[in-house]
Amino acid sequence: MPTPTRVHVTHRFASSPDVVFAALSEHENLGPLFLATIRRVRDGDTARNGVGSVRSLKLGPLPAFEETTTVSEPNTLIEYRITKGGPLRGHWGVQKLTPTSDGGTELDYTIGFDAPIPGLAAIVGKALTSSISKNLSRLAP
Repeated sequence: MPTPTRVHVTHRFASSPDVVFAALSEHENLGPLFLATIRRVRDGDTARNGVGSVRSLKLGPLPAFEETTTVSEPNTLIEYRITKGGPLRGHWGVQKLTPTSDGGTELDYTIGFDAPIPGLAAIVGKALTSSISKNLSRLAP
C-alpha cells in the first residue's frame, strides 16, 4: 500500500505477545496512545476486536472518523484502515508483534497516509510519531 507519508515506531514490551495483543486490539485502550476519544462502533465479524470491528476516533475539535480492523492474527498482527471520515487519505496501520528471547514483545508499528491539504500529512505524521512513542509504555508493561 504505497502512500507518501509513513510513521514508523518500534517498542519493546516486557509483556508477552498475548498481553500486548490484547491491549492493542481493545479499541478503548487506544485513547491515550493517540490522545483521542475512542468509542467502539461495532464488534468484529467473529470476535469482539477481530476483523470487521470498528472504532470511532475524535481528535480535539476535528470531526470524528472511523477505523476498521482488516486483519487480526492473534498475538502477531493487527491491520486497520480509515473507512469513514477524517482529513487523511489512504490511511492504514500495521502492528506486528514478535516474541523476544526474554519473554517480552517487540512491536513494529507502521502507519501510512496522505492528506489533501499540502503540509498536513507531515504535521500529522510528526504528531502521531511523538504521541505513539511517548504513550506506548502506558499500554502494557
